[in-house]
Amino acid sequence: MTAVGDPALPLPDDEAGSIYRDVDRLSHALLAAFTAGISPISLLQAWQDWLLHMSASPGKQGEVCAKAVEKVARLSDFLFRCGLGMGAAAPTIMPLPQDRRFQHQSWQAFPFNAMQQAFLLSQQWWHNATTGLPGVTRKHERLVEFYSRQILDTVSPSNFPALNPEIIDRTVRENGTNFVSGANNLVDDLLRLIDGRPPTGAESFRPGMEVAVTPGEVVFRNELIELIRFAPMTGAVKEEPILIVPAWIMKYYILDLSPRNSLVRYLVQSGFTVFCISWRNPGTDQSGLSLDDYRRLGVMAAMDAVGKATGSSRIHGAGYCLGGTLLSIAASAMARDGDHRFASLSLFAAQVDFEEPGELGLFIDESQIALLEDMMWVEGTLDQRRMAGAFQMLRSQDLIWSRIVREYLLGERAPMTDLMAWNADSTRMPFRMQSQYLRQLYLDNDLVEGRFRVGGRPVHLEDIGSPVFAVGTETDHVAPWRSVFKLTYLLDTDIDFVLTSSGHNAGIVSEPGHPGRSYRRLSCRHADIRPDADEWAKNATVTHGSWWPAWVEWLTRYSSREVAADRFDAAAGLKAICAAPGTYVLER
Repeated sequence: MTAVGDPALPLPDDEAGSIYRDVDRLSHALLAAFTAGISPISLLQAWQDWLLHMSASPGKQGEVCAKAVEKVARLSDFLFRCGLGMGAAAPTIMPLPQDRRFQHQSWQAFPFNAMQQAFLLSQQWWHNATTGLPGVTRKHERLVEFYSRQILDTVSPSNFPALNPEIIDRTVRENGTNFVSGANNLVDDLLRLIDGRPPTGAESFRPGMEVAVTPGEVVFRNELIELIRFAPMTGAVKEEPILIVPAWIMKYYILDLSPRNSLVRYLVQSGFTVFCISWRNPGTDQSGLSLDDYRRLGVMAAMDAVGKATGSSRIHGAGYCLGGTLLSIAASAMARDGDHRFASLSLFAAQVDFEEPGELGLFIDESQIALLEDMMWVEGTLDQRRMAGAFQMLRSQDLIWSRIVREYLLGERAPMTDLMAWNADSTRMPFRMQSQYLRQLYLDNDLVEGRFRVGGRPVHLEDIGSPVFAVGTETDHVAPWRSVFKLTYLLDTDIDFVLTSSGHNAGIVSEPGHPGRSYRRLSCRHADIRPDADEWAKNATVTHGSWWPAWVEWLTRYSSREVAADRFDAAAGLKAICAAPGTYVLER
């Protein structure tokens, strides 16, 4: 924070101006504390755009009125059929596939079926009213439609004890003790939130004890990363090691959860030497770290350490989420400078083109970034929990309202899982790096448009010559699969694209034997014509099961030979600093 000098002394114009700017920053940071880091000005601009264009569009107004009359008629017909003794009358509208609020059988009985039908028709009407209005910018239209859904979700009949038949039935059967249990759950959650403690049950998934337990050792450490080398589990290993670059927004052990679903363990058991970056949880003293520092002290330092530890001149790079974006930047710069150490690149749920970032992009505009920057200026970092409101709103039905109903009204506690515990193990991001990432990549899309600079010169993704294995997940709200699919158009090399079931995290943590998993695969050689994303997804063959074996087979294809697992000992490379999972992963 800029220090304010003696008020009795005259201030130069720029210094005086900085004081005024500091006042704005403090004011905006205070505002952000009350809005969960979401810019209200950005939202008001969207509603203003919609409202002004609606007021100047009599045709759209007439259409919306006609839609309202139509929906009232449909609801009246449904109520009439119910009144004739058809209590289980066929519904006039069905919930969307992802809407599970009205799945309980009791919602099909009168009067609860009438309430849910009225709500669903209202929801459909608001969608009609907020979309398809000429003149409204695409971003503002999506914002208005998104927030209208959030507002409607607050008044869903499923949220109210007197209107939810499932809650009524539970209350009668348990003589109201479900509310006592729910109150206890609420008090426990509030106390944990105030104390900064993890949610109930997370203590059963401690890094190094129950999760992140694949044997290994930290062989390199600097001010930003610890590099973990995992112990071999086979007598022979592929000569080319794998370097995993996880996202720094969360802890690395998403890829090394429990032994049954650890991607790291699966790779080691498949005969690979695996290294993984464990990012430091930065404090205010590291607020000046830049995005290039993450490339230089992260990816490049790890590459050098892996080469020193193994003696290998060729490395398989694998990046997850933001780690994949950073890996793409590093690989582009290396290719530009004639550094060809990457034998292959694997990018999991990683975007390089941010033109269509999905619903998460609704929270990224100039107003939103300015608010976050001022908040980070005060605190030095951006705590991932500060953005929890935005992430939860992307799936408010599942993460907010369904949880309130289940835990506080029905009195149930969802059992804690390793993935849920990992998700609660949040991290911080340095002010400078996060500002650069949001502005240069998300807002300005500099990487794809050739303006992103490394070492003072622009980098170009098409310079990458290593074969690429890219994975998108079907229901990803963070890195939508169609955005990830653009890698097939942007990279001028052989590329295999896999579209796997589930979401951003669960689709990647997709171990063999996991029920319900499936994937589709596209293999494009260097000169092949790339297909349209939706057309390919519609016609592609669905393979049931995990995509992990397909990736291991692909990695094996681009590996040269096998060598003895103990060929490189510590004396020949880097000495062990401490046992895995290291110390950075334990920082709070």
